[in-house]
Amino acid sequence: MKKSSHTLKRLIIALVIILLAILAVGYYFTCTSLSKADETQYLYIDRDDNVDSVLTKVEEFAKPHAMTGFRQLVNLRGYGDNIIRGRYGVPTDMSARGLFNMLKRGEQTPLNVPIPSARTLDRLAGAVSKKLELDSLELLQAVTDSAICQKYGFNAQTIPAMFIPDSYNMYWTVSVEEFLDRMKKEFDRFWNDDRMQKAKALNLSPVEVSTLASIVTEETRATAEKPTVAGLYINRLRKGMLLQSDPTVKFAMHDFTIKRILNRMLSTDDPYNTYKYKGLPPGPIRIPMKEDLEAVLNYEHHDYLYMCAKEDFSGTHNYARNESEHLANARKYHQALNARGIR
Repeated sequence: MKKSSHTLKRLIIALVIILLAILAVGYYFTCTSLSKADETQYLYIDRDDNVDSVLTKVEEFAKPHAMTGFRQLVNLRGYGDNIIRGRYGVPTDMSARGLFNMLKRGEQTPLNVPIPSARTLDRLAGAVSKKLELDSLELLQAVTDSAICQKYGFNAQTIPAMFIPDSYNMYWTVSVEEFLDRMKKEFDRFWNDDRMQKAKALNLSPVEVSTLASIVTEETRATAEKPTVAGLYINRLRKGMLLQSDPTVKFAMHDFTIKRILNRMLSTDDPYNTYKYKGLPPGPIRIPMKEDLEAVLNYEHHDYLYMCAKEDFSGTHNYARNESEHLANARKYHQALNARGIR
């Protein structure tokens, strides 16, 4: 009896040791760090991926033993039945089990998507598609579709105003509709009560503020003088003068490479040409920068009515209160252009 009890005890100890060994091996393969990289890796799983392609992608940054554990989890727990596409961040301390659970649950890692102050909607679509899975052509078709524009309260000419340049946190797999919904939400957030009151005081709608801001964006890169430029155009609007903005001529001619606006260009018959048509253009001539929206809303109060690029090509301007002062400034600038051979 004593011998039998001793044998049973030894058997139990042996079984416990074996069990602990199995658990230790399992822990080593599935619960220790998977990544061999020194920084977080990003795993992109798209519509065309299957189990084999996902395994291949993970293998690029996984340690051999952890890859074995991850492969076993995938095979034993039916991952192939529900592959959820997305962008997944894999930190250096994540285990094979942690990665498997994240992929199985579709717990994507969001990313910052910058919305640029793009000149055209096709450039915007191209920039966004470089960061997200959505197709640039599909996005461009959406923002040029009159019914879709109307859904968000815009038309094909005013839709650029809906995009407020900034970086926004979103998922890589966001759809075109989800993306546009988010942009409209950010537009509404930007146009809070304070900004709406400032726009109202100018007798301008948010879209009209955006349109004027887009001209400011094109006119100068010098942050300090943007409120001055905004104030100048507000003065002209209030006096019923033509805005006579050179960038609107480039937009009307669909040529952003023009370096010098010639007299013959000023007669271009297009509603965006502010040398020919009074008031603001039908919509923004680009997606304006956020600081230029603020420059319009917080414009500088002065009595300037004319501006001309400085002859030193610094990117800033000489300002004038009357036409004779302006013509003197213009002569200096044109002489500088001629000296540089800019036609």
